[in-house]
Amino acid sequence: MKKSNSKLIWKLIAKGNTMITFQQKISNLIKYFRRQWHLFSNSERTTVCGADCMIMALQLSMAEVNKQHHGDFTVSLSDLLETWKYLLYDKLGLSYENMTEPENYADMKKAYHAFLARSSMLDLIDIYQKCSGLGIVSEDESIASVQLLEFISGIVNVQENDGSVVFTPSTPVNRHGHENVKMAILAKKCVCSYLSLLVNSKDDLALAHILNVPDRGLDREAFTNLKHASQERKMSIFLMATSFIRTVEIGGRGCASSLFDPLKAHVKGLSNLINFIDKLQEILGEILNPRIAGGRILSTVKMHLIKGRSSGDPFCQAVEEVVQDLDLKIKNIIDSQHEALTASTTGLSPARPKLHSINHGTAYCGRDTVKVLLVLLDEEAVNPPTQNKAELLYDNENLNLFGITSVLTLFRSPAQSNVSSPKPLRQRIRESMDEKKIKME
Repeated sequence: MKKSNSKLIWKLIAKGNTMITFQQKISNLIKYFRRQWHLFSNSERTTVCGADCMIMALQLSMAEVNKQHHGDFTVSLSDLLETWKYLLYDKLGLSYENMTEPENYADMKKAYHAFLARSSMLDLIDIYQKCSGLGIVSEDESIASVQLLEFISGIVNVQENDGSVVFTPSTPVNRHGHENVKMAILAKKCVCSYLSLLVNSKDDLALAHILNVPDRGLDREAFTNLKHASQERKMSIFLMATSFIRTVEIGGRGCASSLFDPLKAHVKGLSNLINFIDKLQEILGEILNPRIAGGRILSTVKMHLIKGRSSGDPFCQAVEEVVQDLDLKIKNIIDSQHEALTASTTGLSPARPKLHSINHGTAYCGRDTVKVLLVLLDEEAVNPPTQNKAELLYDNENLNLFGITSVLTLFRSPAQSNVSSPKPLRQRIRESMDEKKIKME
């Protein structure tokens, strides 16, 4: 019995070491991307879309296509998971001959890439393919497509010496421990979303996560009004909110054009959000030391999230722990950068033209801090995906307790179509096959 337990422990250790090594390889890919970002993107502030972010973007893209074809902005979990798997195989160039192409897949794939482009994001597969295509990855750090597939899919296994695969069971967690884990995930998502919005104002997903956290009275209707206005103006949702508040501040509510009419009911909540982001931007621009600026930004976000809550609140405790962890990571990032700079024989890299600077040369102050925050967010993007997709993607009690609405619900307009929702993919395929059989007979 002891031998069996010992063998299992070593398997778990091996699995952990393999995961860390592979995550490091992906991190190195992103570092290559950051060094050569101007070859891949028009903005140095392009953020990386990790596994969880990728499936959220696909969910919204599928819902949008379903609305166009069936009249309802929704998607079932089974359809989403099947399309998710097909998309990963397709993007990675892996064989999917035995897989059935999802209905309207071409439209969904197009919508997915359009969403990332609007949000100034690249997903892990895009970065992997771009870096590999340039041949800037050493042989020791090369990644096989199937390895990246397994990582993004959340498949982790241990290889035995004989080549067989042993799937290791997850460690049982009691209900209290599970709630703490979910609370920590929620707290980290909120903190990181503020950081992401600070460095990438086009990130609509980040805005959706923190629009009403803490409570600003910005409900689903407010988000819908913002979304519709942003679509008309062809700008990100956050920039739409900023434009509206700036207009109100300059000339008062009466100065706002008719385009802004639906937003007038949300002036107070939107002002609260925009003024808080302005406060973070001020820290970014006024404090030149990235270590001090990063710590001050995290501290300000923490106080904003826990304001009005008791010190014993589980969410407050989770936010406190997350901020401490991220603050330590910022310190490690800066120390690592200093070590790399000291070890370099060439010193600082040549200055790029203003076209390639943060904000295209309009605001150089805070550039070093932004670069540190981008590295921090890059590290978060290479975390393993959430296993429970239902909890990640759909409304649940924990989210509702904090006044948080799922991304899918937020992006869905309140006025629902009378057209019935699309049937699950398997059912539609079965009915289609039955119809073909009848025709052949």
